Amino acid sequence: MKRREFITLLGGAAATWPLAARGQQAGKLPTIGFLGGATPSTQGQGVATFVQRLRELGWIEGRTVAIEIRWAEGRTERFAEIAAELARLKVDVIVTAGAAPVFAAKQATSLIPIVFAIATDPVGTGIVASLARPGGNATGLSYLGRDLAAKRLELAREVFTGLARLAIMANSGAPGAMVEMREIQTAASTLGLGVATYEIEREEHIAPAFAALKDRADALYVCADPLVNANRMHIVTLALSARLPTIFGERENVDAGGLMSYGPNVPGMFRRAAELVDKILRGAKPGDIPVEQPTRFEFVLNLITARALGLEISPMLLARADEVIE
Repeated sequence: MKRREFITLLGGAAATWPLAARGQQAGKLPTIGFLGGATPSTQGQGVATFVQRLRELGWIEGRTVAIEIRWAEGRTERFAEIAAELARLKVDVIVTAGAAPVFAAKQATSLIPIVFAIATDPVGTGIVASLARPGGNATGLSYLGRDLAAKRLELAREVFTGLARLAIMANSGAPGAMVEMREIQTAASTLGLGVATYEIEREEHIAPAFAALKDRADALYVCADPLVNANRMHIVTLALSARLPTIFGERENVDAGGLMSYGPNVPGMFRRAAELVDKILRGAKPGDIPVEQPTRFEFVLNLITARALGLEISPMLLARADEVIE
């Protein structure tokens, strides 16, 4: 199924999922609670991939499973509210993405299984005891944001060879984003780059952060989290206005107009998360299911953005990219 078809599928279902689930025979269907940290438009493809994979495994919404989906729209304070609501509904499993939503779910319940499609450094942030034996009530997929930070910076220096000053933006309320920020600071310092960090906590902090970094950086590294995903168009637009090349972990931000990304395929991680949910609904305990790590990574370049910024990207580097947006 193509990307646009996935979004159409999600758009048609998002408004009706909670109602459809409540309309089924109460307590008769296994129920998945989905805590969406961002918005349907920005997290939609991943969720649609998740639902599609569930269907392939025999879990059809409204027939063999009920789905309760809630969107936090990037607002950190909503994570706890939604997690508590899903716990009150006594769903059979909670699915989410991002360390902060996972922690909110863990605080809301120690009994309901939790599956995270994405989490930066789940061991380092304390989500699980270890990758091999998570323990507790959570398992999922590691985003490897910390491990890939240096690789992204290495690629960025090839994309814009004049890089000397790097700005890093991260949500201070997102444990994974802060881990990634520290890692990229270390990598940048090792390479002799000047570094300036800008912490945001909500949408209204984004524009002031760009105003503060004006003329202080050659490029901007943006650490992934639901707040960033929910506001990706705003961030990309401000970066283009400031003529700042942007470095992301998720290709969806490059689709929106960012310059480059390097990281795992996010819809693929949601697809795999559906398979973990399938195991749990069939009786497996989350603490016994090892946390998985992606093995395939995508290097994506937006040539339209590069031209708008006046950047010349070598044919050799373009050939190395897994996808070039033209």
